[in-house]
Amino acid sequence: MSVVRFGSDSPWEAVVGYSRVVVHGDTAWVSGTTATVDGAVVHPGDAGAQTRQALALVGEALERAGFALADVVRTRLFVTDISRWEEVGRAHGEVFGDIRPATSMVQVAALIDPAMLVEVEADAVREVPA
Repeated sequence: MSVVRFGSDSPWEAVVGYSRVVVHGDTAWVSGTTATVDGAVVHPGDAGAQTRQALALVGEALERAGFALADVVRTRLFVTDISRWEEVGRAHGEVFGDIRPATSMVQVAALIDPAMLVEVEADAVREVPA
């Protein structure tokens, strides 16, 4: 069984040397994803909107790799201001309220761009057809 890597148009993938999604068998790992569209951070100052955008990009990446948001078993939320946890948590709950993956939310000192407030990672396991 081989490893398959999927990229995106992130300006950092080539510089840092990573893939948006890595798939091995029925498992996928989505790299840290921010609210970056066409190389620019969107929704400056709005942690909830940035979370929604990052989660939408996670969903798109999973779909390209043959997975769905319903396959997500774990998420990690990195936030630059933990006092805004409710905004971030509410946005996460809008997407994962029924799916209920294991998750963590941790404050970090900074992300790669000062306008970024949230970064999301996700792990997914696809159900094997019987």
